[in-house]
Amino acid sequence: MTVLTVPMAETGPAGVTRRTRVLRRLRRNPLAVVSFVVLALAGVIAVLSPWLAPYSVDQTDFARTFAPPGTAGHVLGTDDLGRDVLSRIMLGARASLQVGLLAVATSLVIGVPLGLAAGYFRAWDAVISRCTDLLLAFPFLIMAVGLAAIRGASLGNAAVAIGIAQIPGVIRVVRSDTLRLKSLDFVAAAVVDGASDLWVLAKHILPNATSVILVQATVAIPAAILGEAVLSFLGLGIQPPAPSLGTMLATAQQFAARAPWAAVLPGVVIMGLALAFNVFGDALRDALDPKGDRR
Repeated sequence: MTVLTVPMAETGPAGVTRRTRVLRRLRRNPLAVVSFVVLALAGVIAVLSPWLAPYSVDQTDFARTFAPPGTAGHVLGTDDLGRDVLSRIMLGARASLQVGLLAVATSLVIGVPLGLAAGYFRAWDAVISRCTDLLLAFPFLIMAVGLAAIRGASLGNAAVAIGIAQIPGVIRVVRSDTLRLKSLDFVAAAVVDGASDLWVLAKHILPNATSVILVQATVAIPAAILGEAVLSFLGLGIQPPAPSLGTMLATAQQFAARAPWAAVLPGVVIMGLALAFNVFGDALRDALDPKGDRR
């Protein structure tokens, strides 16, 4: 049996692969470069934070509580227990990124197969789409808070709760792209040539839907980071004394007038991470757009 395939690394008129064109477009976008640098730096700090942090996250100094930023030995100051804010932000950002990546991985592992099935099999579409519509009726954060409250407060449970709450969105996006790809000529040619449904999904639909899935992941990660901050702020996420940007905000709110930096700095980090992911996701979507080749 001869099966028509469409390689993802197709070449253009000048023999340039698609991957090369995408990278070239990203390099030409200043916002994409800046956001990528921010995310790369945040990733390195998150991985190496246990060794880069100047102090232990639980090390207290009651003689230097609420030390302002710029204090000798404490670049970003201290909190109400004299703990170093910089060290706690570094470890808190690590936890936020862990939750974000785990949540998105959970949503993709479950949502992508269901989205492919809903878009390709008409009989399955009715059931999967109706269940998806039912879940989408609940706001993302409300669903995440409810699931976290049921499962209990911890990093792993927060990641699972947020990931489950993101599954309906992944299903909707993958289903839409599967319907588009299913109607194209190369898929019809593979079906006529005798390819099985599983072969068509694995060798034709999924590889060509990778771009949409990657963009969806970059958009879902900042939502997961914000969701983790909300859960930790409400006491349903990472539990003290483990550092979390959300728990830092919850603790600092009662001292906001006396030590505003303890609340502002974690919030700035959350905003910076979410903004960098969103900007890079938009740039990646534009770079992967095949219409860009004709501009």
